[in-house]
Amino acid sequence: MKKTGLLLLVIATMTVSFAIAQQAATAVTASTPTDAAGIVETSVNMPFVRYQTPTPADIYCAGFITKDRIPDANYVNGGVETPMSTKFQRGEIVYLAGTGYQAGQLYSIVREMRDVNEYEIYPGERKLLAATGRPYGEIGRVRIVDTRSHSAIAQVEFSCDPINPGDVALPFVEKQPITFHVPGHFDRFAPANGKLSGRVVLGKDFDSILGTGMKLYLNLGSNQGVKVGDYFRIVRSYTETLNNPVDSLSFSARTSEDTQARPPSFEANRFTRTKGPNIHVRDLPRRAVGEVVVVNVTPTSSSAMIVFALEDVYAGDSVELDQTE
Repeated sequence: MKKTGLLLLVIATMTVSFAIAQQAATAVTASTPTDAAGIVETSVNMPFVRYQTPTPADIYCAGFITKDRIPDANYVNGGVETPMSTKFQRGEIVYLAGTGYQAGQLYSIVREMRDVNEYEIYPGERKLLAATGRPYGEIGRVRIVDTRSHSAIAQVEFSCDPINPGDVALPFVEKQPITFHVPGHFDRFAPANGKLSGRVVLGKDFDSILGTGMKLYLNLGSNQGVKVGDYFRIVRSYTETLNNPVDSLSFSARTSEDTQARPPSFEANRFTRTKGPNIHVRDLPRRAVGEVVVVNVTPTSSSAMIVFALEDVYAGDSVELDQTE
């Protein structure tokens, strides 16, 4: 029994010593800046990430925003099962109204989009979208197989979404592939780099909360020098959170720690001020929440895919050109 007790005591002592040594090593590492700016790189403030590479489906299904109205003289006017079937996908036959079709030609099927909810996701969304252009969805691709009838006959070769009568047919244009982005460290709290900056105008399909692999549209285009393959960092300040009508409610919540003698307040006035410090959100560092790569460009906008996200990306978030890759 005495031997067993002694053995347990030795094991416990070794465990405590190992834990203390680990803490000491961590303290030494954390107290040593990695560069002259005094940044300590950890897995939290500079996580190592792998970026998702857009596939052809991502590139050809992203959609776009343009100031120019797309010609709609050529459009889908039916299919083999009309009127019983109004949605057509890969392998099915569709009919195209209009002129200029030739057997073997490829056409992109696009659709001018509208938000049926008519809800402004962030303050100024309608004004910003109007200045950027009209949103269009890229629905699929068809190949002309017969031109002997008044309507051209085409087969759906690829569909992002079901093709509907009324969708517009445009001559197909091959898009540029996106090069692989090597993995690397993502600086969550990097200060503004002074490069080209803009905003996330809209999410694809009018989504307001987005994640890795999803598509969005920026109010920056070829007029500002943006090109396919450019990477932009998505950034968010706490001032933007304060201006959000929903997220800002958390700033007004009471602290959850009842033992705090002088709880702080956020942007308090004389009626809401506490005995503790009054915290101003403009003093908090902005944070990077993700990275996007441009897959399509128009003069006034660019379509982009989220290749990495640490947290949810919101329509209305700010972006800046990232030239660190």
